[in-house]
Amino acid sequence: MKHILVFVIFIMSNMAVRAQGFSVGHAQAAYIDATRANRNVTCELYYPADAAGDNVAIAAGVFPVVVIGHGFVMSASVYDIYWNALVPEGYVVAVPTTEGSLFPSHDNFGKDMAFLVSQLQLEGTNAASFLYNAIATTSAVMGHSMGGGSAFLAMQANPNITAMAAMAPAETNPSAVGAAANIQRPTLIFAGINDCVAPPADHQLPMFNALASDCKSYVGIVGGDHCQFASSNFNCTFGQSTCSPQATISASEQQSSVLDNLIRWLDFYLKNDCTQGEVFQSNVSNNAAFELQQNCTLGCGTSIFDAMSLNFSLYPNPCAEWLRWKGDAKWVGQTFSILDMQGRVIAQGQLTGSSEVADISDWANGMYWLRLGPEFVVPFTKN
Repeated sequence: MKHILVFVIFIMSNMAVRAQGFSVGHAQAAYIDATRANRNVTCELYYPADAAGDNVAIAAGVFPVVVIGHGFVMSASVYDIYWNALVPEGYVVAVPTTEGSLFPSHDNFGKDMAFLVSQLQLEGTNAASFLYNAIATTSAVMGHSMGGGSAFLAMQANPNITAMAAMAPAETNPSAVGAAANIQRPTLIFAGINDCVAPPADHQLPMFNALASDCKSYVGIVGGDHCQFASSNFNCTFGQSTCSPQATISASEQQSSVLDNLIRWLDFYLKNDCTQGEVFQSNVSNNAAFELQQNCTLGCGTSIFDAMSLNFSLYPNPCAEWLRWKGDAKWVGQTFSILDMQGRVIAQGQLTGSSEVADISDWANGMYWLRLGPEFVVPFTKN
């Protein structure tokens, strides 16, 4: 068990060190989606680098992918607040530049976002790509307004996306609310309580209520509006000026509230950093600045650090073929599930007396988590 603790502490510490001080590299990219009549999907790509600039080398490391969908007739450039916050923390961020016309296809935009996640992860396996060996298997789609609604369509189109975060998502055609009923993965929705463009009662709350996810969070920012989820831009501001109520907090206050909690939420799901989940939960709970709805609680729970006191352990660790357990008789018959690094349940069952938990000989090498009940989690590695 000490080996488990040392290993996990090393991983967490290594992430924390690497996630500080990355510069922002930038490239314009275009990829062909052969499944949609060779559709050309263009994007602005931002990534961790040792020195800032266009087309510079990516930094050493393995980074989760985040794809951000823009709002209606809003350019990719107004989402600079997100890539300037996420890239230094160790994320690769893509902002698709498709569907920027007055008559966008929400369906195509959602599929563009889903495609970019898969394509960038494929680039990570391509020795000819500058992203080779730099892309993690975890990912998220995000978006603002139209892009937020389209993120629901992206999740429906690509079951391998790990999680979704949306800022003031607006209903789309086809329906984001309808897509929500098919989404079981972790979702975070931000709303501006003073949003008169896509009011929460008509847009974000129906999406949240329809979600099938067993871990979904709705964070309504008191005094926040629709346009302050992005940098200042004429198109959004002009449209918002024709309705009320207006924001009662500044753009910097609203954006700080979003970014501080968004990054912690992403770290929890894309980097398996449970302590960041606990900070997120503490930030948004019982806070007058937010209207919160959740069906789960993020954090470490009983966690690995209490496992020894509860007299439970997994062995050998690392393991290669069979995963075994030992502990008090009280654990016999307990229901367990095993999750991979993407949070997907890949095995379930009941613990039997001093026997194997699972045959893992054909599993991919890497880190996994054994969950007993809603809170008790023990990590292990397979090699």
